[in-house]
Amino acid sequence: MSATPQKETNTTVNLDQLCINTIRTLTIDAVQKAESGHAGLPLGCAPLAYLLWTRFLRHNPKNPKWANRDRFLLSAGHGSMLLYSLLYLTGYGLELDELKRFRQWGSKTPGHPENVLTRGVEITTGPLGQGFANGVGMAIGAAHLASRFNKPEFPLIDHYIYAIVSDGDLMEGVASEAASLAGHLKLGKLIYFYDDNHVTIEGFTSLAFTENVPQRFEAYGWHTSTVEDGNDLEAIERAIRDAQSVGDRPSLISIKTIIGYGMPTAGTRKAHSDAPGEDAVRETKKHLGWPEDKDFYVPEEALAHFRECVERGAHQEDEWNALVQKYEEKNADLGSAWRATMSGDLPEGWESHLPSFENAKPMATRAASGEVINAIAPHMPMLIGGSADLGPSTNTDIKDGGSFQPGSYDGRTLHFGVREHGMGAALTGISLNGGLIPYGATFMCFSDYMKPAIRLASLSEVQVIYVFTHDSIGLGEDGPTHQPIEQLAGLRAIPHLFVIRPADSHETREAWRIAISRRAAPTALVLTRQKVPLIDRNTYASAEGVQRGAYILAEAESANGNAGETSKANPSLIIIATGSEVSLALEARAELQKAGTPTRVVSMPCCELFDEQSEDHRNEILPPRVTARLSIEAGARMGWDRYVGSQGDCVSIDRFGASAKGEDAMRELGFNVENVLNHARGVLNRLG
Repeated sequence: MSATPQKETNTTVNLDQLCINTIRTLTIDAVQKAESGHAGLPLGCAPLAYLLWTRFLRHNPKNPKWANRDRFLLSAGHGSMLLYSLLYLTGYGLELDELKRFRQWGSKTPGHPENVLTRGVEITTGPLGQGFANGVGMAIGAAHLASRFNKPEFPLIDHYIYAIVSDGDLMEGVASEAASLAGHLKLGKLIYFYDDNHVTIEGFTSLAFTENVPQRFEAYGWHTSTVEDGNDLEAIERAIRDAQSVGDRPSLISIKTIIGYGMPTAGTRKAHSDAPGEDAVRETKKHLGWPEDKDFYVPEEALAHFRECVERGAHQEDEWNALVQKYEEKNADLGSAWRATMSGDLPEGWESHLPSFENAKPMATRAASGEVINAIAPHMPMLIGGSADLGPSTNTDIKDGGSFQPGSYDGRTLHFGVREHGMGAALTGISLNGGLIPYGATFMCFSDYMKPAIRLASLSEVQVIYVFTHDSIGLGEDGPTHQPIEQLAGLRAIPHLFVIRPADSHETREAWRIAISRRAAPTALVLTRQKVPLIDRNTYASAEGVQRGAYILAEAESANGNAGETSKANPSLIIIATGSEVSLALEARAELQKAGTPTRVVSMPCCELFDEQSEDHRNEILPPRVTARLSIEAGARMGWDRYVGSQGDCVSIDRFGASAKGEDAMRELGFNVENVLNHARGVLNRLG
């Protein structure tokens, strides 16, 4: 059956077409009312979306978080009105008035979908390629859970991940990284629809995109097919069923659509994102056989048909719940583990397994991090992660955890290959899929490759742990291409992201405690390649102070009347340091104390966490009356002025590093006691 729109009145249009055109006209009305938006994709993809949501997608509008629901991802997030129309029509609680407030302040229908804002939106999309890679992460998470828990006759996890991807998605490098990984991993539950409409913002895709997309994906190891007419419901249905039958490969279905179908500008770049105008809206409705004088018109029979999803979805979930109950009765131990994993709760007593590092030798914080991972991993089966081909260097492999590979999806060590951006976006997908706490590692300098994914994870409020090692010029001989300078400042500028740079093994343990406990936001751990001294906690403050972002590690002291004895004093100078520079701050303090300058050392491993503390606590750590302040960090100065104030100073690095032994690079670029003392004396002298 061809589903090409008719030009007759509504009463003669078949129900499928009525529903498809309901999506289309809701879209053009919303875009016109907002005077902005992207009507082109929704009008072209409406037949596919209607078919998928009403005949294939296993979902319960009354419980959008049902664990075994199929996931629908709009990677081409600019076509958000397609998703908002579906959420309204199928009964997710998104009211018609919200569609009328499309792109307005305070609405639940922003320009691009946001998972934390709108019920039923699986992922935050908009930056192209991200949703594509998020879906690969979801498939990884689902495959791991299925491998651990599914039993014959008990397919607890067997859902699909569907996505609509655009030519823009497929041009982005992150999609290529993720597609290559998905093909290698044989993730058969991925079914993506390529909206092949031949149009970009600048014109036709042939301006810059002439590759054979299906052939590229076949080379990646994907199953591919093509639907020549995006309005042909029967052909689309056959393609989906064919893709579902392929269990050992992800599938890409290329669907040839007409962007802005029905609009006067259909098939041109003007249909992509221009508000159509009142005349064009009327003409489009006329072409679709729609009442031209009715805005946001939803025929009763169309709404009733869409709303059948509510009862059907509830029944599907009820059947699944019954399956889970029988599973738990038959598999008591696995059933208990299943409930614990899917509850989202952390295992009781997990913190007791954190290593104490008592009497430990000097150790790189990357090595300490590896010890933490392997100490807690046996007691936290939801912890899963890996690196961008740097496991031995980042110390992130889970010993005896096995590698996640085709045929062994129960493995807990993920091998992302040299694909930092794809890794970052996939981690977000793993977290959003549910049940797992994912982490991913690379060198700190290469966090730049994955910055867009980190930003979206923060916006999406998901738990992802980034392990960034080789955190400064102290990494040594690899030189300035690998030595981070501006990366700390850049990461700290991302809202919701905690950036924790621990000073020693004790602080590394506390950093992991924070990262694991932080269930609704990402955390970046910034770790050294070089060994750092273990701070004597019998002499200095407990590392538990990390839990408040910054703490007084060493208090200012002054000599009293008895030879060699000191007592607590008001500080004349406060030194603030992070990471490997904390031990340098302690060395400088010892010299300043000898010279009669009471000096407090504050370890500030997490600026964001410190900023969240009460004003009283912050003033206790950094008293406003003490304006003589000095920060020490082997990175850009940016951001430190708010802590040292206008009268303070920074020992920082605002140039690229150099290839040399790590200790030589640190010394030559000013991270030595003599230079710190010179800066400290400069501050004190200026203040008189």
